[in-house]
Amino acid sequence: MGTELLDATFAALADPTRRAILARLAGGEATVTELAEPFAMSQPAISKHLKVLERAGLVSRGRDAQRRPCRLEARPLREATAWLADFRDYWAESYQRLDALLDELKAVDRTDAERRRTRPDGTRG
Repeated sequence: MGTELLDATFAALADPTRRAILARLAGGEATVTELAEPFAMSQPAISKHLKVLERAGLVSRGRDAQRRPCRLEARPLREATAWLADFRDYWAESYQRLDALLDELKAVDRTDAERRRTRPDGTRG
């Protein structure tokens, strides 16, 4: 994915209204009127959000007689997810190293606690 399209995808996803529109379109096509229903905003405002989503390649508009249904285009989301997967791998490795370090520290703590419980003559107290 080119950096411009990736930038556009993340910019489009930055807005909660646009994410809600995408979530609605994941369930099927919808017109601007249908998309505007759950929001306290005008159809022109929804249309502006749709233009941002279209520029990012996340939404396309068709023509069905007089209707112009919008539909979700998942490819940019798939590509953004693939880009993020590298970071998921990085964090998984980081957590594995942290887990290993914590296990080492717990082992040292157990050893120290065992030493404190043992008297100088070797008996336990």
